[in-house]
Amino acid sequence: MTDPIKLDIMSDPICPWCYIGKTHLDKALADHPDHPFKIEWHPFQLNPDMPRDGMDRRAYLEGKFGGKDGAVRAYAPVVEHAEAAGLKIDFEGMKRTPNTLDAHRLIHWAGIEGRQTAAVSALFTAYFVEARDIGDHDVLADIADGIDMDAAVVRKLLLSDADEEDIRARDAHSRSMSVNSVPTFIVAGKHAVPGAQPPELWTKVIGELTAAA
Repeated sequence: MTDPIKLDIMSDPICPWCYIGKTHLDKALADHPDHPFKIEWHPFQLNPDMPRDGMDRRAYLEGKFGGKDGAVRAYAPVVEHAEAAGLKIDFEGMKRTPNTLDAHRLIHWAGIEGRQTAAVSALFTAYFVEARDIGDHDVLADIADGIDMDAAVVRKLLLSDADEEDIRARDAHSRSMSVNSVPTFIVAGKHAVPGAQPPELWTKVIGELTAAA
């Protein structure tokens, strides 16, 4: 058995391209269960200056994209690629755009318990499929409970400032490495693969890594 190869993923749980990119990667990994990857998720906030309690999603989108028409144009390719990946995203149901610092803290704590990818998956489902506010502590505690973490402990941690500076520092470190969009995948600590790549690309990468082992 060959040594695992690190696959670092910079992502934000409210990034639709990250959701699509993970779906593509998951398909390739399922098709190649002997893949060499050891996956670790890293924080990258799309909106680091977002108010801590988030904001109205319509106001956020229209402010970011210069009005409703701009927002519709910006999201058209997202809808197209999501549907092609077999995903249904409830954009209409989303009422708030959250600050994701606390969601990233949950991902970090889940990683300590070996539940990191489960946390990422649950956050994507909560936000994109169920249109839940993943900046809300009750929602995050419920997500933690759903992946066999102690919701009471998570709730207590969320009420503190535990690991906030660590998350901000790791986000800043990614930006210092010229990561300016997500998802960004880094293979073996040196090869950056940006964007929501199709399963075929990951199949090719897995094949090359396996052949070189």
